[in-house]
Amino acid sequence: MEMATSERISPSLRRQVSEQAQGLCEYCPAHFTNASFHCEHIRPRNAGGRTTLDNLAWACPWCNGHKYTKTHAQDPHTGQRVPLFNPRRQRWSRHFTWSTNFMYIIGRTRTGRATVETLHLNRTQLLNLRRLLYSAGEHPPEVE
Repeated sequence: MEMATSERISPSLRRQVSEQAQGLCEYCPAHFTNASFHCEHIRPRNAGGRTTLDNLAWACPWCNGHKYTKTHAQDPHTGQRVPLFNPRRQRWSRHFTWSTNFMYIIGRTRTGRATVETLHLNRTQLLNLRRLLYSAGEHPPEVE
């Protein structure tokens, strides 16, 4: 059954997505923000994406805003158009790693590099937050 594009995400489904993500943004993976996290459609509804647990990701508002309806982007190293990271089908640690000082997310694969670039995973605001959280012993978070 196809879902309508105006379908709302139920509180129960939203809670399931948050629990599955362990409260972390599944892209950057921030666990603190000054705005509410979003249930983000990995495959956008306007492209036939459904409002189901396997197509929703927990995203901070900035990652969600940068991703918007994008599903592919250009790898900055090869110039190839590749799929963006899909937290339901891929492991974060396969596509990303932390820099030695744990401030920067480094793309390990074409998908990882394209996602870092497209979602601005090393934006200034996140770097400042990571520095603060690192000094408080709250960074980096455990991600698989």
